[in-house]
Amino acid sequence: MASPTVRRRRLSAELIRLREQSGLSVEEAGRQLEWSRGRLNKMEANKWTRPDLGNIRTLLDLYSVTDQAQREAVLKLARQSREKGWWAHYQDIWRGSLAGFEAEARLISTYENLRVPGLLQTEDYATAMFKGGRVLEDAQIRRRVEARLARQAVLRDATPPSLWAVIDEAALTKTVGGLSVMREQLRHIMDMSAVPHINVQVLPNSAGAHAAINGAFTILDFPDQSDASIIYLETATSDLYLETPEELERYKLIFDLIRSSALSPESSLAYLTNLINRLS
Repeated sequence: MASPTVRRRRLSAELIRLREQSGLSVEEAGRQLEWSRGRLNKMEANKWTRPDLGNIRTLLDLYSVTDQAQREAVLKLARQSREKGWWAHYQDIWRGSLAGFEAEARLISTYENLRVPGLLQTEDYATAMFKGGRVLEDAQIRRRVEARLARQAVLRDATPPSLWAVIDEAALTKTVGGLSVMREQLRHIMDMSAVPHINVQVLPNSAGAHAAINGAFTILDFPDQSDASIIYLETATSDLYLETPEELERYKLIFDLIRSSALSPESSLAYLTNLINRLS
């Protein structure tokens, strides 16, 4: 799908390119338009909700973009940026843009050290996870579980992204929700790993210290070359998105290293089978 989250990010990048091509600084452009100091900064930093088409036309005029095809391409991008994805229904509980990025990703590479990746969680496991936080009421937990399961629909799309998940053994041996919930969760991971576009590897405790010892992360790669990859990090209070070439290079190296330290997908299935038997 054409994710408005990705389109807004691309629109911001295009506005920066056009401004720089025109030879104007942010300050000079703002001064000529008599805009407040931070207005253009926010637009270029992708800190807007719904781009205003009038503002976009004004910037195209300022940057001397006269080619009608080019102008219409930018305006089309702005219109797509104004649409709402299905995840807008959950704005009351989602603080970031992860679902919007997942919706248009080509490849999702994720490492989890203490829990099963959200895209692979069962309903009961997710419920137990949220209950374990001891800060949410039952209605809030149900709402978050509903949103998490809705996110997983991306893996069932007609053209789904590839998912490569490396899961630390520590996450798989925690009996979240009790033995029956954990057995169901492990079987679900095995079922999902049988899908052609999903690969799961277990990073065993025997790997010792490894490249991702500092914590979980997700790398999202997109089909359009104009959309740079992005790193997603989750904390207890915020979501972080890293985009610099240096950050991307570092995290992609880390993911390559932990994949080489993890069990193969085939050996990971055998590990999961043995773990289910032990839990039985």
